[in-house]
Amino acid sequence: MRNLQKGFLSLVICSSFSVSAFANFTQAPLPYKTNALEPAIDQQTMEIHYGKHHKAYVDNLNAQIKTYPELDKLTVEQIQKQISKYNATVRNNGGGHFNHAFFWESLAPTNKTGKVSPKLLKQITQDFGSFEAFQEQFNQAATSRFGSGWAWLIVNPAGKLEITSTPNQDNPLMDIAEKKGQPLLGLDVWEHAYYLKYQNRRADYTKAFWSVVNWNKVNQRYEHAVK
Repeated sequence: MRNLQKGFLSLVICSSFSVSAFANFTQAPLPYKTNALEPAIDQQTMEIHYGKHHKAYVDNLNAQIKTYPELDKLTVEQIQKQISKYNATVRNNGGGHFNHAFFWESLAPTNKTGKVSPKLLKQITQDFGSFEAFQEQFNQAATSRFGSGWAWLIVNPAGKLEITSTPNQDNPLMDIAEKKGQPLLGLDVWEHAYYLKYQNRRADYTKAFWSVVNWNKVNQRYEHAVK
């Protein structure tokens, strides 16, 4: 009986080690309640988007550590910058995890969004002509993305602001991105991000998005990108 107990204990320890060894990536809690972004983004969409879609990306990325053990020592940001080294599963799920974690922090309840900093507004005006022109160009990138993907505001390698879009769960940090840069703001235009409330009206979703942009976070990212 004692040997059986030892064997069972060893099995439990090994099983626990296996689970923890392949669980480097975790899903941070939302920084607000799931209903906090209404009416722009409804509670049911948030619950499914965060609790199902994002969670699946994290779980699937963790499962890839068995294939690529070095992932266990990398941050999700580091993975993006060398994504060409890995298979499509890492690309899709690593991108999905990064993009969604970035997206949640890009949003805030309307009473906590803050305002565009004078420094960022000056750069927006310089690179796009006006804040309104910037919004129009961003909206165009979001609504014209064929199929699923993202729209982004980035600081490009030349230090200027630029708007781009990426397919699926790609992003501008990836070494395979058509336009590379440091993301400041991103909008998820996959149908699962808006279809329950907006159906096929992606333009309405994109317009509503501006009411919940977390400018405090965007300002912070800009300061970090240009320092």
